Amino acid sequence: MRTNLDRRHFLGLAGLGAGAAALAACGGPSTAGTADAVDSATIDFSGVKPAASIDFWTNHPGKSQDVEKAIIEKFHAKFPDIKVNLVTAGANYEEIAQKFQTSQAAKTGLPGLVVLSDVWWFRYFSNGSIIPIDGLVKQLDIKIDDFQKSLVDDYKYDNKQWALPYGRSTPLFYYNKDHFKAAGLPDRAPATWQEFAEWAPKLKATSGAQYAYIYPALAGYAGWTLQNNLWGWGGAWSKGWDITCDSKESVAALQWAQDSIYKDGWAGVSSKEAADDFAAGITSSTISSTGSLLGVLKAAKFNVGVGFLPGGPEVPSSVCPTGGAGLGIPSGITKEEQLAAATFLKFMTEPENTAAFSAATGYMPTRLSADMSSVLAATPQIKTAMDQLAATKVQDNARVFLPGADQEMAKSAAKILTQQGDVQATMTELKKTLEGIYTKDVKPKLKS
Repeated sequence: MRTNLDRRHFLGLAGLGAGAAALAACGGPSTAGTADAVDSATIDFSGVKPAASIDFWTNHPGKSQDVEKAIIEKFHAKFPDIKVNLVTAGANYEEIAQKFQTSQAAKTGLPGLVVLSDVWWFRYFSNGSIIPIDGLVKQLDIKIDDFQKSLVDDYKYDNKQWALPYGRSTPLFYYNKDHFKAAGLPDRAPATWQEFAEWAPKLKATSGAQYAYIYPALAGYAGWTLQNNLWGWGGAWSKGWDITCDSKESVAALQWAQDSIYKDGWAGVSSKEAADDFAAGITSSTISSTGSLLGVLKAAKFNVGVGFLPGGPEVPSSVCPTGGAGLGIPSGITKEEQLAAATFLKFMTEPENTAAFSAATGYMPTRLSADMSSVLAATPQIKTAMDQLAATKVQDNARVFLPGADQEMAKSAAKILTQQGDVQATMTELKKTLEGIYTKDVKPKLKS
């Protein structure tokens, strides 16, 4: 499925991405139907007065409802003529996506500002459902250069800015320091999965936990976190637009994961939320988002350690994706509402509020000038996520650009990890499915 697509159009678009503790499911709306693309040159906000009221749709990533309310109250104090209504638009990103699609189709009830995840914003763009914000950035003097470059570039396409980063995260390796100490293990995350495989029997023998390691819940996490395993073995869901989930390297990575559950018996699969399983002491370790960090630290009755994601036999480092969500402005609302939304967007992402959001959730600060000193003093583990940002890897196109691919990856992972299905056959079938999605829903909308 090799093409001659111009990769320059994907500079930034393929920058980072993926799920988090509060991300949950992965289907998203269909890209069927083509709304007219929005050209930033046609959007003129001169002489426009901000609307008196807008809705902010969110799923409160990282259990952030309280801090979102606090920031809105501060906004009202500074901008009393613009009321922001906080709307719980879903329990996760998928529910927001479905609600947003329904409102788009009905052409009514749209928000002013909406949380959109890394795996869905591109389909909003391709459907013409969101506007480029370049003109608003200039008019409101939003300091784009002060954002973490890799995070803000994630929402660039065709030389336009389509959203700003909000709840951004990396997955972290969480481990029970008490269990590790009892097993005579170093107080750190394993450097590689092979090293952890040597540690796992010791943890099983001494910890009293059901598992030495638990894989994150597959619905919402498989496509995201399993990239770590695939990359460590030299595989991937895709290389560019070539689907490679069935390569010998990818199959070897997933076979190793299956063996850790059925053959070696030290791993399990979370049925709902791995961070909760870890905090409850069911497992000695797991991988979960930085967005889970504060909740884990509060709930756990033991000493919690965090570290970089382990490497693999072929690639020992820089095998971590980032993830999370951004904030976008719908195209189907008035200019007055769009300007009001942009005014709130600027306020929401200012350094002080970025630091407050990070302190309340564990998500990474999106602004370079955000003062994180007090946050890190209270929760030094957050620095691990910030440090790991320099060692992250661009997510696979198949995971972030193919609509519904995350669901298909989750289904395939379930066959392998919970039903002990044949890895090669499962990945061969997945490749066929992903190529079909690309050919039907993505390739026709790409610029050559």
